[in-house]
Amino acid sequence: MNPTMTTRERDWTLPADHLTLEPAARLVGELWLPGDKSISHRALMLALLAPGTSTIRGAGDGADVRSTASIAAALGADVARQSSDDASNVEYRVTSPGIDALAAPERSLDCGNSGTSLRLFAGIIAGQPFEATLDGDASLRGRPMARLAAPLRAMGATVHGPDGGARPPLRIRGRRPLASVEWTPEVPSAQVKSAILLAGLRADGVTRVRETVATRDHTERMLRARGVDVCTTSEGPGGSIVEIEGGGTPAPFDEVVPGDPSAAAFWLVAAAIHPDAEIRLRGVGVNPTRRAAVDLLRRMGARIEETALESRGEPRADLEACSSDLEAIEVSPAETAAAIDEIPILCLAATQARGRTTIRGAGELRHKESDRIAGIVAGLRAFGAKVQNQGDDLVVDGPTALGGAAVDSLDDHRLAMTFAVAALIARTQTKMGGAASAAISYPAFFRDLERIRR
Repeated sequence: MNPTMTTRERDWTLPADHLTLEPAARLVGELWLPGDKSISHRALMLALLAPGTSTIRGAGDGADVRSTASIAAALGADVARQSSDDASNVEYRVTSPGIDALAAPERSLDCGNSGTSLRLFAGIIAGQPFEATLDGDASLRGRPMARLAAPLRAMGATVHGPDGGARPPLRIRGRRPLASVEWTPEVPSAQVKSAILLAGLRADGVTRVRETVATRDHTERMLRARGVDVCTTSEGPGGSIVEIEGGGTPAPFDEVVPGDPSAAAFWLVAAAIHPDAEIRLRGVGVNPTRRAAVDLLRRMGARIEETALESRGEPRADLEACSSDLEAIEVSPAETAAAIDEIPILCLAATQARGRTTIRGAGELRHKESDRIAGIVAGLRAFGAKVQNQGDDLVVDGPTALGGAAVDSLDDHRLAMTFAVAALIARTQTKMGGAASAAISYPAFFRDLERIRR
């Protein structure tokens, strides 16, 4: 197979690493998105901790979620995966001995590229009476872990790794019971919060996490749905305190995973910035802590209609978006934290908005699958956009007509999808390296792109 080909020539569930992408005359159609990655991870982990059988329908099938499923199996669960007609989603049936009978793994646990897998499993292993090593690919080995290691050590777990546990691989020796703590993460992070809460399941007493900026609350919602005592109270402007009582055991649960709102953001922006577009997205998760991108796009003037759906647990809705006239906005550090995964595609939207958009406090993006600040600036400038970074802020002036470009995703899935959407409105064709990285979170992204382009 020729490793370089155009977007009309191949099976898009297996994207080539180098692509030539053509502009689209029109965007129209309806899409079912991959299952929310954050919820898919947590559903598999909580199924591992619940004694009995849990079913997870509509789970995302990206490489990250598969890493979590493999680790759950390595820790003693029977994990059966069944494909669906949709290449982006699968069903899992997980039968586990439960949190008090997990097996010590025989080898290192491979998290691949998934920071969620590594950080949340670190919290689970911290409360187990054995030792395990969490490792990953070269990109994951460069991700910061000191702010994860610190609270787990405070609870009594032993954490070893390069630079004093600041980077993977992390070798963790658990303890039971752990000591309960009251912890304020130095940087808002749903992953660090979740790791502490999962460790708190096997702590002596009440574990508290104080957040100066409330982060996504999937772990808390999903623990409550499984019968675990978790309490969340508001504190100050935008902050919260989350408490978990030690000793709880999650019950088996059948989960229906909503469509990933981070994946939805790419199509919402594509519709808003294209001059002839109308896209409908089915069953998207609209959790209040995950809908920041939708709210920011609406503030920019994006025409997005939302139809709520009946759901158990996580809220879902159908979203419709169409061509829009966008205006520049100022994004606060709290809003940036709430939309951190969507910042690359929001920067693309800003290139088509009138005025100067400033996205403040985006420093966390330097520690993702790539240095996303550098990647955003270099990639969008290649298209001719006026974008710069000022410290931890991103500044975009628009509107700017984009030209075709030669860009590289830096093997970062969100940059790959952002540049692919940019190619839809570029004047000429775009050549992109690292396109295959989109499969990390959205295996059928390029197939869906072909479904809606005209």
